[in-house]
Amino acid sequence: MKLKIKKFDYVQSTNDEAIKLIKKNYIKPTLIFANKQTKGKGTRGKKWISNKGNIFITIYYEIKSNQIKFEQISILNPHVIKNIIKKYSRFEIKIKWPNDLLIKKKKFCGILQEIIEHKNKKYLITGIGINTFIAPKNKSFKSSRLLDSAKYLFTNSLIIKEIKEAYEVFISDIYKYKFSFLRKKYLKG
Repeated sequence: MKLKIKKFDYVQSTNDEAIKLIKKNYIKPTLIFANKQTKGKGTRGKKWISNKGNIFITIYYEIKSNQIKFEQISILNPHVIKNIIKKYSRFEIKIKWPNDLLIKKKKFCGILQEIIEHKNKKYLITGIGINTFIAPKNKSFKSSRLLDSAKYLFTNSLIIKEIKEAYEVFISDIYKYKFSFLRKKYLKG
């Protein structure tokens, strides 16, 4: 399954942009990325601080009725991202349930899932924010950036390309396999 790409210089939120596109009947599986978000979103209505220079993407696609459940996909999503990013970090990446990735107990990645219904079909919207080069200041938790633990040179475009490729496989997998198979495949490492 190939993801279409939509690139923006800035948006309020890549997840909000996905909702707009779906409502305009642009329903092909798509990866949206922006250089800047002015109103990035986190879980439970929290704000995601979106410093220019970091990664802000959203992937959306239709959830078919015979697929695994939303809650099961939310278990797998952090592992998909962790499996991509771990090769760049000198330190272990931990998942803080349900949707944060940490290096040395500091948050550097957040994932926000939303479902919307449009024309009797459901679409999963997965927003991913990764602090690659800038660690935002936050009073409620310690944050980090991937650069501080990097063992290899990387670029945002390389990581986005790898996320795109991984999600093309992941989406194809969830259309074909049961959760028990997917759990074994994606929760390893």
